[in-house]
Order: sequence, then structure tokens, then C-alpha cells
Amino acid sequence: METNCDDALCADDNAQKKTDDLARDIIEQIADKWTILVIDALGTDGEMRFSRLREHIGGVSQKMLTKTLRQLERDGLVSRHVHPVIPPRVDYRLTPLGSSLLDKICGIWDWAESHMIEMEAARLQFDRGEKLAPTSRSPDGVTL
Repeated sequence: METNCDDALCADDNAQKKTDDLARDIIEQIADKWTILVIDALGTDGEMRFSRLREHIGGVSQKMLTKTLRQLERDGLVSRHVHPVIPPRVDYRLTPLGSSLLDKICGIWDWAESHMIEMEAARLQFDRGEKLAPTSRSPDGVTL
């Protein structure tokens, strides 16, 4: 059977596809709004019980928070500690891997705060049906 690429090239392509698929899956998970808010809450206030975490985030259903926490635990970003007491007590905290993600989320948060006025102006302009004027920025962020 003939192929269009040699075995080494095909193996490289397959490995790259697997890496790309995994990266997309991870980005899809961590870009979710509830994931970002859970990581931020646990990073800001430390270990929390489910009910306190839900209050802190606000607007999240019990089902969605449960699903988000399970996925974060599966991904190694959050740890779940069950205390052997009655009634049961469960605490959630960031793992070192989750803390490393928090650093990146803080960068996005900082970017959003730095560009909030520009984005609000662009939204208003768009909503009025006006075309956005293209702008150029120098590497240091100055509009040209």
C-alpha cells in the first residue's frame, strides 16, 4: 500500500495532531467562564467549601458548579478534600498546577482592565452601526 508521506513524516503529523487536539481541549475547558471564576475565587480566598464558593462566584447553579469542579479536579487543577465528619464536609483548593494557571488568568484580567475603555468605546461604535477605524499600535502599546 502506497502513502503520500514516509512513515516518519506521518508519525510526526499524527503526533502534532494529537498535541493540537489536546491543547484545544484544554483551552476549551479553561476558557469557560465558570472555570475562570472558580480558579480566581480559590486563588484569591484560598480553600473553600462548596456553598461558600457558590456564594462567592454568584449566579452559578449547583449543577454547573459541581460539573466545573469535577472537571477541574479531573484536570489536576483543583483538589477535593473530604473531612470524615457528620455531616460531611468537603473543601476545594487549587493544586500547584491550578495556581500556575491562576497566574495566566491574572494576566488576562489585567489586560481586560487595561483595555476596558477602548472595548466599551468599540462596542458603542459598533452598536451605533459605525465602522471601527483601524488603529496601529507600537510594540509598547501606544496608538499610532
